[in-house]
Amino acid sequence: MIRDLRAAVRPSRRREDSESAAPACANSAIVDCGVYREGQRVDQHLSPAEAMASVQADGGFAWIGLHEPTEAEFAGIAQEFGLHPLAVEDAVHAHQRPKLERYDDTLFTVFKTVHYLEHAELTATSEVVETGEVMCFIGRDFIVTVRHGGQGSLRALRHRLQDDPELLAKGPSAVLHAIADQVVDGYIAVAGAVQDDIDEVEIDVFSSGTTGKGAGGKGSGTRGGDAGRIYQLKREVLEFKRAVSPLLRPMQLLSERPMRLVDADIQKYFRDVADHLARVNEQVLSFDDLLNSILQANLAQAAVAQNEDMRKITAWAAIFAVPTMIAGIYGMNFQYMPELHWKYGYPAMMLVTVAICTGIHRGFKRNGWL
Repeated sequence: MIRDLRAAVRPSRRREDSESAAPACANSAIVDCGVYREGQRVDQHLSPAEAMASVQADGGFAWIGLHEPTEAEFAGIAQEFGLHPLAVEDAVHAHQRPKLERYDDTLFTVFKTVHYLEHAELTATSEVVETGEVMCFIGRDFIVTVRHGGQGSLRALRHRLQDDPELLAKGPSAVLHAIADQVVDGYIAVAGAVQDDIDEVEIDVFSSGTTGKGAGGKGSGTRGGDAGRIYQLKREVLEFKRAVSPLLRPMQLLSERPMRLVDADIQKYFRDVADHLARVNEQVLSFDDLLNSILQANLAQAAVAQNEDMRKITAWAAIFAVPTMIAGIYGMNFQYMPELHWKYGYPAMMLVTVAICTGIHRGFKRNGWL
């Protein structure tokens, strides 16, 4: 099942994207805090207040990255940047749908990150993907990113943007686009891996109809053994769809509607992200339809197998009914029964019984019941 990887014990959480933490940020949720001017990073190891003061004095914008902050850890940043309490609450507690909201002069976006979990064999309990969240507060001269879960690290993205000062010079909206692009690229990779799992299940289900065995010939067969795997995949795809589909509208707004906080040149790049997202959404929707068809085929195979079993049971019951009937008749002990005192009566009845059973057996065999 897709897992929402909010760490249960905060002191033990991993911060893969943390760079050299500043002394002012020690023992806090802040993993990086920097100031950028004309696409270049000019200040490092600053507190959020120092970064904002530097921006107000000399221009540029501040980028503060956090990982799973508590209310207390985020309170000072929220106050420093004037973040709306409702958005702050969403950022701290997570478990939000992808969305785009505007609060005064701040844009608040939520992205669901998705990561494929490698597995040696797909079973009815396999977890295929896991999710996290990246939330962004965009202002005129700042961007605050809040990440939840073990996936979706922004460290490599930050370094990549710093290697492209021309793009980074566009301001916070360039960072927002880079995050959206990375998230959607993750969707594309996961969609391809999930497609491989669905293809594997599809092959197993339809090959089991002739081999009598399921995946890898391990006996799951047409008796519904694959139904658990199919249902598990359907649950995974459903959670995947919950990450992808709600993001369509925010990407459409960012790519089509003029916004003061989004650079006009960057808006063109959002169109490309929106197009990739639409393609992934179509693919995920097709996954659900395909899994429904595979599940119906699997259940139909199970029903056919049960019908075959019932026909065999019925055929053998009919065969054994003959000697049972004859034995029942001659077991009634009437004095004047046909052939009761004939010397060859017993072997004659046995021969008649065998002949009738053999004839019935051949008839069922010829009709495919046995």
